[in-house]
Amino acid sequence: MGDAGAIAAGVARSLRDGRFAEVEALFAAPLRAVAPAGAVGAAWAAEIARHGPVTSVGDPAAEPLGTDLTRVSVPVLCQRGALTVVMSVDGAGLLNGLRLAPGGAEAWSPPPYADPSAFEEREVTVGSGPLAVPGTLTLPRGAGPHPGAVLLAGGGPFDRDATSGPNKPLKDLAWGLATSGVAVLRFDKATCAHPAEVAAEPAFTMADEYVPHAVAAVRLLRDDPAVDAGRVYVLGHSMGGKAAPRVAAAEPSVAGLVIMAGDAQPMHEAAVRVTRYLASLDPGPDADAAVAAITRQAARVADPAVSPADPAADLPFGLSAPYWLDMRSYDPVATALAVGKPMLILQGGRDYQVTVEDDLSRWRAALEGRPGVTVRVHAADDHLFFPGTGPSTPAGYDRPQHVDPAVLDDIAAWLNA
Repeated sequence: MGDAGAIAAGVARSLRDGRFAEVEALFAAPLRAVAPAGAVGAAWAAEIARHGPVTSVGDPAAEPLGTDLTRVSVPVLCQRGALTVVMSVDGAGLLNGLRLAPGGAEAWSPPPYADPSAFEEREVTVGSGPLAVPGTLTLPRGAGPHPGAVLLAGGGPFDRDATSGPNKPLKDLAWGLATSGVAVLRFDKATCAHPAEVAAEPAFTMADEYVPHAVAAVRLLRDDPAVDAGRVYVLGHSMGGKAAPRVAAAEPSVAGLVIMAGDAQPMHEAAVRVTRYLASLDPGPDADAAVAAITRQAARVADPAVSPADPAADLPFGLSAPYWLDMRSYDPVATALAVGKPMLILQGGRDYQVTVEDDLSRWRAALEGRPGVTVRVHAADDHLFFPGTGPSTPAGYDRPQHVDPAVLDDIAAWLNA
């Protein structure tokens, strides 16, 4: 753990003592781009209001995350509960990620539909050159060849499991599908494994983020003797689902696509919609300011006069103008229609990030009823396909859960058909 653990422990103590400027001074460029000044203090104040003053800061626990990052979790006990400060620390001692997670969060455990004795796993490298990333190949035991699936995580610097708090939805899928006889390859995104290198590339786009590694992963699976080279599919969640047709267009050997909560509404428009929804959950001046800011930034993305030289600070999420221009020019539904691959499109009915009304409607209008296209809505599921009741909120992701067994069954049956 070394220096990363010491740095993380120091960050937790700085938060405890209200020294937020010291924490923000440790932000690496990717984190600084998306975290406005004062955001750390505001987030910490909200947690302390819920849990009470800090009574103790625990020992850091670390795990490697790609080639240059270490994820460190520091437990913090408070008078009325606990929280965990989770950081991604790079080799230079800078923070590439920082979030406040529920305290005492349980370690991930296998979902009931996964049987670890039914498969084996091995580490692989996906891609080549300075942005090659580590991944995990999950192979069913027994006679093959097996169908294969490459998993693509959503937007943001996700690891191969799409770790979100105590949950690992892509690991749920990998283990569940391998139990059902499907070989699965998942990998850390370049934005997770190489954040400094990506930040140093101002022209980096969504295509750069997904396509090269996904194509390399498809080819790696096809070359494995345990895998049926004619049945290698791409399964993408959220932005990974949006990118999946682009991968199939770049790699004709892809046998088909599984699109889980794939966003089809233009992303800058969706950003305004989602921010308004979140503001409705906790209304007030700060919420109004957030809506006004994202509305202004989204209007700039939509402006025909926006250019690659526009500063990222004027655009949503601190993403670069080239990134937004690439997103603005890409139509995932039209691309899916053009590649003409078999598709399974899955949507959660309680999802507020990618919705039935704003996103699935676009997929359905172009694709539903076409040969080889299956659309399924799981009414009780949220964006991560966790089943529940009532309106979905960000807090719903804080407790340990697993991908809906019915969703796993749909995917396994479709891939094995």
